[in-house]
Amino acid sequence: MTIALISIGLLLVLLVLGVPMVASLLVAVAFNFVMGGQWPIMVPQTMVSGVSQFTLIALPLFVLAGVIMNAGGISGRLFDFARALVGWMRGGLAQVNVLTSMFFGGMIGSSTADLAGSGSIIIPAMKREGYSPEISAAVSASSSGVGPLIPPSSPMILYSAVTGTSLGALFIAGLIPGILLGFTFMVVIALLARRRRWAQHGNLSLGEIVRTGRNAILAFGMPAIIVGGLVFGVFTPSEGGAFAVVYAMILSMLVYRTLDLRGLYRVFVAALMMTGELLVIVSLSFALGASLSSAHVPQALAGLIDTFTIGDGLFARLLVLMFLAIIAGMFLDPLIPVLVPVILPTLLVFEIDLIHFGALMVMAVVIGQLTPPLAIALIITSRISGADQMRIFMANMPFFIAILLFTLVLMLVPGLATWLPSLMQ
Repeated sequence: MTIALISIGLLLVLLVLGVPMVASLLVAVAFNFVMGGQWPIMVPQTMVSGVSQFTLIALPLFVLAGVIMNAGGISGRLFDFARALVGWMRGGLAQVNVLTSMFFGGMIGSSTADLAGSGSIIIPAMKREGYSPEISAAVSASSSGVGPLIPPSSPMILYSAVTGTSLGALFIAGLIPGILLGFTFMVVIALLARRRRWAQHGNLSLGEIVRTGRNAILAFGMPAIIVGGLVFGVFTPSEGGAFAVVYAMILSMLVYRTLDLRGLYRVFVAALMMTGELLVIVSLSFALGASLSSAHVPQALAGLIDTFTIGDGLFARLLVLMFLAIIAGMFLDPLIPVLVPVILPTLLVFEIDLIHFGALMVMAVVIGQLTPPLAIALIITSRISGADQMRIFMANMPFFIAILLFTLVLMLVPGLATWLPSLMQ
């Protein structure tokens, strides 16, 4: 047990010092196996076993589809349509920012990809309209958190691979929370806009809505068909990922003609680098989880949670687990493949609904990406906007509080995540 705790501490120290995740995990895994007297051959065996999960086939497919859609200029069409729909409101461009992320999240499923695609368009546009660099970056950073909830979702794929939960059910579970989180941000913007007298962006025009909607309608075909196919059992998530790649290529190369063969080559290279690094992290996480399980860390964690839990209610245990996940998310990216293998036995002991907890874990990922010291969403928006990260964090406080409150509501009302999957079953 002592060696296992030292390996976890070593992992956190290396991450705080800025050592890349892959190297930090490798050192922690090697230390745990060598000092624990376990057979070294178990490391590659558990790594290969971890990435051999059939569910993980969907990950590189959806990542590739998202990168193709991003490189194909889809974000610009979605931005124009969102601007026509909500730009006429007070604080219109901030509302457009959120709505674009909701649209884009349904095609990419990754907050960082959302920021790279839509943030590079919307943040400069908001600055030109008189919004401060800090608030422009803050709105973009928070709204990008909608993407991992709305299917397809990269964190959900990782969670499914680790826990064995149905990926189709997890995809559907994030739909209602994702939409509600987006609407929550829009309410916050409406309140801020009234108090800070943010301007409207254009006027409501039915003709403009029709024109921009016609230009963007084919882009909406991919999430609509994927979600519909999963709900009605037409295809599996992995088959849906393959369909998404083909659909994105046809749309970008043949219909819109915004992506040529040279650009497609760069897209494949970028997607390969993203998924390659991520799968190495996943494999090392499985190895770390296996070594910690053999050291009885999950059992000790369950006892520790019972110690800090007031009463015997499920909500109290969820609260402690989510506190642990949020703290870990401040240091770990990706969070799910590192943390979930350790706490999975604890979830099973407490009989926590894995679909519900999957949605909660995605919320922990979102919160971690907005919270220093890691705060990858703040880092990306800081580079785009030119604003200081801590100033962005302070400007983001109304949205950050809204995310925490929404997470609390999601914990109290599991049906927000479990109702649609129950209908699908």
